[in-house]
Amino acid sequence: MGIAVNADATSGTPPNGRTRTIGMVFPPAGDHYTETQMEFIGRVAEAAQEHDYDVLLTTGREVDDRPFQRMLTGHRVDGLILMEIRLEDARAAHLVELGFPFVTIGQSGLENTWWVDMDWVSLGRACVRHLADLGHRRIAFVNRSEEFFRAGYESAHRGLEGFNQGVAELGLTGRGHLCGDDEAEGEACLERILLEDPDTTALVTLNEASLGGVYRGLTRAGRVVPRDFSVVGLVSGPWVETVAPPLTAADEPIDEISRVAVELMLERLDSPGASPRHVVLRSLISIRSSTGPCPSGPGAEF
Repeated sequence: MGIAVNADATSGTPPNGRTRTIGMVFPPAGDHYTETQMEFIGRVAEAAQEHDYDVLLTTGREVDDRPFQRMLTGHRVDGLILMEIRLEDARAAHLVELGFPFVTIGQSGLENTWWVDMDWVSLGRACVRHLADLGHRRIAFVNRSEEFFRAGYESAHRGLEGFNQGVAELGLTGRGHLCGDDEAEGEACLERILLEDPDTTALVTLNEASLGGVYRGLTRAGRVVPRDFSVVGLVSGPWVETVAPPLTAADEPIDEISRVAVELMLERLDSPGASPRHVVLRSLISIRSSTGPCPSGPGAEF
């Protein structure tokens, strides 16, 4: 897959005004890229190559970060695909001011921008409804880290919004919990959930990196999945089969998101005056083995 800068891009003299290189600004989650992030990088590179474009990857959480600023100088790239979007994303606002073409994977909330995104709110509601249909009445939500949430990361806020809507609509008891992005934090988060509400019988998680720790914490607490406790993820990823039992979750359309992002980027470049386009993708939950009837609810077998 080639994640590399086009040779002409480094010379500062792009042929026909194009470098045929797309920049991808994608800060890692915490200290490293997760498996899902790595899959996104690969899929964007593959989608770009289908159009004879290269992808130049860099990090950059803030406008003043040097990797982000380097993307905007020296004719390195024709446009940017921006990821890890915040509700108020200063990077996106800066690009709007510059008139620099970009597409976001996620919604920044800015007008007249191009983006593709999952419908996180509807997905959060669907996860709650799935658990409610199984008889669960007390449900927790495992979110991203406090750092990511307070920074305004869009998926963390919209996922929680959908969870809260679902809980309110169905008259359930539910609470969100911030969780660091690793297994140790997942285990600690699960311990807090059961300490604060021992009658919790299920959780919805947005935090892929902590999932193994959540499972380990349930084992330590004597809860067998799904007999005693159900776990559902907003989206699945390469890690969905790494836990046992496999996680019930919506299948994240990484291929489609990546393809659409590249196509929107090229459309922007080919038609600079075109009206902004938004693409919202919706996924159904794939039932695997991590969810089952509430042990004390309707239809329970235990």
